[in-house]
Amino acid sequence: MDCIVSSSTVLIRSHLTPIRSASSVSAKPLSSAQVASFAANRHILSFKSDLKRIRTLSTNASSSTIRCGGIKEIGESEFTSTVLESDRPVLVNFVATWCGPCKLVYPATEALSQEYGDRLTIVKIDHDANPNLIAEYKVYGLPHFILFKDGKEVAGSRREGAITKAKLKEYIDGLLTSISVA
Repeated sequence: MDCIVSSSTVLIRSHLTPIRSASSVSAKPLSSAQVASFAANRHILSFKSDLKRIRTLSTNASSSTIRCGGIKEIGESEFTSTVLESDRPVLVNFVATWCGPCKLVYPATEALSQEYGDRLTIVKIDHDANPNLIAEYKVYGLPHFILFKDGKEVAGSRREGAITKAKLKEYIDGLLTSISVA
């Protein structure tokens, strides 16, 4: 059985088969035990489909920030150590929770973060929570990408707006080639 969990309901469907019923999908409130269990295990995402179980741990032991794969959300206090003092190129993705294009680009960014591995670090910075960085780097549109190498912004590396995974990969490959990291 697959469960879709929110803070107030659990929707249950069998093997992700579409429900073909005239009635609406039934939902029931979570019990206090389910809420406690979910809260204690929220760092584990589990999905079951076609009798296969995929389990992904998404925590970073050194920080209370939840990591999803290879992308870490940082703030102004971590910017210098994570971006400017990094020994490898860092692609900074400025995003906002209310930004639709940011949400569209995120899966592609996540996949490419894993694909590039040790050649490139990708971080995201919340636009609303980091106004000083937004002003310093003159970020006017979202999502906004800037590549940093050796503590400096790579010339011509700015990219603004939604982008497909293929175009994002092409953009990153071009930047890495131009700074001799490919």
